[in-house]
Amino acid sequence: MSIRTLIMGAAGRDFHNFNVFFRENPDYEIVAFTATQIPNIDGRQYPPELSGELYPAGIPIYAESELTELIVEKKIEQVILAYSDLPYDYVMHKASEVLAAGADFRLMGLNTTQIKSTKPVVSVCAVRTGCGKSQTTRRVAQILTGMGYKVAAIRHPMPYGDLAKQAVQRYATLADLDKHECTIEEREEYEPHIVNGIIIYAGVDYEAILRQAEQEADIILWDGGNNDPSFYVSDLEIVVVDPHRPGHEMAYYPGEVNTRTADIFVINKVDTAAPEAILTVHENLRKLNPDAQVIEGASPLFVDNPADIRGKRVLVVEDGPTLTHGGMAYGAGWVAAKRFGAAEIVDPRPYAVGSIQTTYEKYPTTGEVLPAMGYGDLQMKELEQTINNADADMVIIGTPIDLGSLLKINKPSQRVRYELQVIGQPTLEDLLSEHFGK
Repeated sequence: MSIRTLIMGAAGRDFHNFNVFFRENPDYEIVAFTATQIPNIDGRQYPPELSGELYPAGIPIYAESELTELIVEKKIEQVILAYSDLPYDYVMHKASEVLAAGADFRLMGLNTTQIKSTKPVVSVCAVRTGCGKSQTTRRVAQILTGMGYKVAAIRHPMPYGDLAKQAVQRYATLADLDKHECTIEEREEYEPHIVNGIIIYAGVDYEAILRQAEQEADIILWDGGNNDPSFYVSDLEIVVVDPHRPGHEMAYYPGEVNTRTADIFVINKVDTAAPEAILTVHENLRKLNPDAQVIEGASPLFVDNPADIRGKRVLVVEDGPTLTHGGMAYGAGWVAAKRFGAAEIVDPRPYAVGSIQTTYEKYPTTGEVLPAMGYGDLQMKELEQTINNADADMVIIGTPIDLGSLLKINKPSQRVRYELQVIGQPTLEDLLSEHFGK
């Protein structure tokens, strides 16, 4: 008899684990997925085009709030937790809920979920959302291409549209972002790579994605999401750590997995973190993974006209995931507003509408900044309306892309840019050359 199984997820790791381990495995019957973190994913279906011969009708996706009822009503025997950036007490609360309902609770390891590439793989992961993976990945891509390699970046999944159509996505031009109807979060991750001349892949079926990328690349660059481990076996694993959240590198699931498997740590944002916090992070990394090499980096901020910010009342818009499940109360936009002399940071919460207001209710630790939520046309409109409602002189945009190109903003705006800057030695160039020098 096959084991009746439910997979808890957020439209990413859950689908990947199903594809690589369960899809063709007759020992298990995947009865359902549950979904959280991502708006509007529950109530949908993992489509027959992707679910395989064992699931000709596809697999339903329910809201995670229905977990206990689903276990009982559908006679679930095993529950797989398959999403990321979770504090340890949350993981155990969910485990207790599952166990109390009568099912087994399972976390899946690297051997059952990672795919081996025919090409070398460099992975960039992190211990929390918002550590600085994106700028680190861009820097690694720049170094490898400068060494003469052709690099294909593969981004952790963000499939918020038609899952069957999104099975394998290739982005080589900015027009591809419109072709694939990308959300704000997707554009934030894909556009900088495209501008830098790097081909980027994403989607749902990561074995098919990998095999296509291998046809046009010398090195595969895994561009991680949240604090999830790489979907691929890594030849070199770079893990980014944030000293603004000391201790999180050993207190969040599955970020500690990355801490223990890293070959190289990048302690980012040392230019804005407290010295004692940086020291704490160093000590924790040494305890968990003493063999990894550690380098420090900064994320210096740039705006086009810093003088225009001085004395202004500003509304700050930050990267959405960093503020929500990343748990941060501020980001690069807030730091820039303070650094360049804004008179006041305007609280956006009184002006929030629709799903933006709901986001603040769900994530009450978000500070006086606006998360750039944009998981669909309606939410983008609500983000635009919230910005335009605010009584502010200027908008400071701390997201990786210029929201002014996507939204009609009724105020002057300044975009904050940031790139990784390694401090001291060894540098990323030194370490990459050791592994891939010609």
